Formats: sequence, structure tokens, C-alpha cells
Amino acid sequence: MSKVNTVLGPIAPEELGIVAVHEHIGYGMPGSELDTRWWKSPEQRYEETVPKLRKFHEYGGGTFVDVTGICNGRDIDYYKSLSAKTGVHIIACTGFVGGDTALPFFERASVDYLTRQFVHEITVGIGDTGSRAGVIKVGVSRGGRMTELDKRIYRAAARAALETGVPILTHLAIDAENAITIFTEEGLPLHRVLFGHADDGVNAEKTRDTWIAEQGGRVGFDTFGYETELEDPPFWARPRAERLAHFLRFLDAGHLDQALAGVDANCSPLGWPGVKGHTVNYLFEDLIPDLREAGLDEATITKLFVENPADFLTIAQP
Repeated sequence: MSKVNTVLGPIAPEELGIVAVHEHIGYGMPGSELDTRWWKSPEQRYEETVPKLRKFHEYGGGTFVDVTGICNGRDIDYYKSLSAKTGVHIIACTGFVGGDTALPFFERASVDYLTRQFVHEITVGIGDTGSRAGVIKVGVSRGGRMTELDKRIYRAAARAALETGVPILTHLAIDAENAITIFTEEGLPLHRVLFGHADDGVNAEKTRDTWIAEQGGRVGFDTFGYETELEDPPFWARPRAERLAHFLRFLDAGHLDQALAGVDANCSPLGWPGVKGHTVNYLFEDLIPDLREAGLDEATITKLFVENPADFLTIAQP
């Protein structure tokens, strides 16, 4: 039977509903939980997060894919509590946002060691929580080119994906040539990889989104809502109309089947203030209305937020 791993156990792909595909319950750099300026009690984190997830559920949201990764604030017992409290399916990940967020213990690890780590978290569970990861996160470190550590992580992720059937989701879609070379060498079909953040304001011009799709990869336009129109926009912001036009061009080029969209929400940021005015509910409050206004019909919207994510997240049969 087809299934998807969530923190409360496996479910059928048909149960996912509308999916926010590249999000964070709470993301921070390693060590941020020790910074007294930004430290938050569990009660404060709940106060920030629960209303957002409840609103997401009220709007019709079914699943929140948390791609925070090892060393960046991943907290599976917390996710389980949130899922039970709000009714939102939460999918957790194994892997790393980027090699530059891996603590020294993992930084020195071999490809084989990293592979075993990922496979264990997918097939046995994350820590002692009993919850299994549903995706593998990898990323390009700061600087725009994959480091040697990044390459080891990508290779380990490919091997773990082949062994377990779960997909890979990337932080940034830059340096895709190196990534695709590694995945191809390992024999991983590229439709099992979602190359994320193709639309962010820093790297959009460097991202070969149509080329990635032509190679067989999926492409994530998943920083919607980080707009230059915000009161205090982040450095990766982009004008709202420009980002939307970019996404529509990608769809018009015939790549609907390979497109996924999200908003890279950070429900309760760790170690930094976050971005005021941006939540996962941008998906319902702004993005989907913008797509409708641009002329997308309901079948296309369902394809983007229900069917494509379900196909991607379903554990592939060996």
C-alpha cells in the first residue's frame, strides 16, 4: 500500500490534502537555543505556532512539510504534539539544510555513515520518538557552490533515497549541475528530487529552473510571500509580481507536472527575529488568490498543491 511518513505515523497519500511543501516549525542555526536574547520557552513557541497551524487547517490545509533538518532546531516530540493539537499532518525530515549547518560530529562523517544515519531516521525513527522521517533535506552551503561536505551529504541522501524510497528536497536550486551529476552517478531518478527555492530573490537569476525540469527534476517555487513590499523585507525578498510572473512562465513552458509551490514559513524562529508579516497562511490568503486572478483554473491549483505533492511524497516501492 502506498504511504507517506508523518510524525504521527504513516498515512495514505490521499489523506495529505493541500500541502505546504517546504516549511519550518522553527528554524535556527546550531547553538541558537543557547542564546539568551532569542531563547524561547515551550509556552512561547506554542503561543506563536498553534494559531498559525490552526488557521492553516481552517483554510483547508492538510499537511505541513517541515524541512528544518538535523542541527537546526528539529524537535519531533514537539511536532507530534502540534499535529495532535491542530489536526495538521506534519512530515519531518532527515538530512541537513546545508553542510555549513552541520555540527563538527557530522561534518567529519563519511558518506557511508551519513547514509546509515538517514536510513535509520527513515526506517526506524528519529531519536527515541518512534517517528520516521518522510523526506531527506540537502542544501548548498553559503557561497553558492557545493562544498565537499555538501557533496558527501548529497551522495548519502541519494543512497538513502534509493534504499528507503523517500524523496529528497533541496535548499536552493543553484549549482544544480553538480547535484544532478551526483544523483545520476548514484542511479537516483530525478523525479524523486525537488530542487527548492528556485524563486528566491538572491538566486533566481542563477537558477536554471527549466533546465532542471528538462533533466527530469522537480522544481520548487517555495519562497512566496518574502516580498520587497514587506515593512522590513529580508535580503532574499523579491517583488511580488516578479516572483509570480516567474512561476507562471515556468508553468507556461509546459512544466506543470514538475512544479510545486510553498512559502518557506518559519512559525516560531529560533535565534533570530524572523520576518514580520509572513506565515504559512500566505498560501491561502495571497498565493492561491493570485494564481486564480492570473487565470489558473481549479484543476491546475489542485494539481500544484494536492496531486503533485502527494506524488512526490509517496514512498517509492523498491
